[in-house]
Amino acid sequence: MKQIPLGDTGMMVSEYCLGTMTWGSQNTQDQAHEQMDYALAQGVNFWDTAEMYPTTPISKDTVGLSESIVGSWLSRNPREKVILATKITGEGQALVREGQVIDGKTLRQSVEGSLKRLKTDYIDLYQLHWPNRGSYHFRKIWAFTPQTNCSEVEDNMCKVLTAANELISEGKIRALGLSNESVWGTAKWLSLAKELGLPRMASVQNEYSLLCRQFDSDWAELSAMENIPLLAFSPLACGLLTGKYAQGSVPQGSRLAIGPAFGGRMTPQVFQVVDAYLDLAKRHGLAPNQMSLAFCRSRPYPNIPIFGATTREQLASNIAAADITLSPELLTEITAMYSSLPPAY
Repeated sequence: MKQIPLGDTGMMVSEYCLGTMTWGSQNTQDQAHEQMDYALAQGVNFWDTAEMYPTTPISKDTVGLSESIVGSWLSRNPREKVILATKITGEGQALVREGQVIDGKTLRQSVEGSLKRLKTDYIDLYQLHWPNRGSYHFRKIWAFTPQTNCSEVEDNMCKVLTAANELISEGKIRALGLSNESVWGTAKWLSLAKELGLPRMASVQNEYSLLCRQFDSDWAELSAMENIPLLAFSPLACGLLTGKYAQGSVPQGSRLAIGPAFGGRMTPQVFQVVDAYLDLAKRHGLAPNQMSLAFCRSRPYPNIPIFGATTREQLASNIAAADITLSPELLTEITAMYSSLPPAY
């Protein structure tokens, strides 16, 4: 597994990141421990979690369980072997701090809570799960109305950066990152940090896959020019790009079985698009999940796909994507296909 720089942090991480959001709902602690053992043995040393995980579903009884499961593993294994990322939940999620916004106070509260659950003294990458001002992610782009209270937003950002600076000085976090952010928001975070001598945002965790390519325009330029890696979540479109749901199949215990709305992904045209990519992978003798992950890694800006799994077999297949490099001919076919197909969602 190749090790690559995590932006300007000085940290080296595996080119793929292990996601944890099924641990505590779709996976037991023992299964999660097995995944962590296997992933690390294959060189995957970059893991991502969040204080609100697991998902599918999110419930008051499971909030924080994914971090606790990671913590139970860390209590018996060398901490320095893993680059660990987690997130503070933002405004509107009532199950975490009653939906309070991210500010200096909640940032510290969240860090302290995560440290306890993770059974560690420090967090390598601490991310803001989504902006206080809302976002266009998760199929909300069609009704997105940007705010105009710029001075209020900047004031909040300064307070968050100041609190993060204190936490970094105390050794509790090493770097700060974003998630579900916009180009404007990230540029503003960067400019304020530079102006005030406060911590610089190191990365952004946004959705990206063959079915969701919002990052390939303005975001791509900012990422490349500012060395802000994309930590691409849902690079397999929640399993759609693995073929597991082909021909109407809905495996027992799968995300689609648990949440049929599938985060807005179940559009009338989605399987037309998915089937085209599945056929393309087959014609090139590739597993569709590995083609999809390798496509993410082929992008012309720094990126690290985050994959999860509910079985060790799925995890092994995803990790094997590190051995795949897509040919120029296949990349050309993907471009042609993308331009001719309808938007998946």
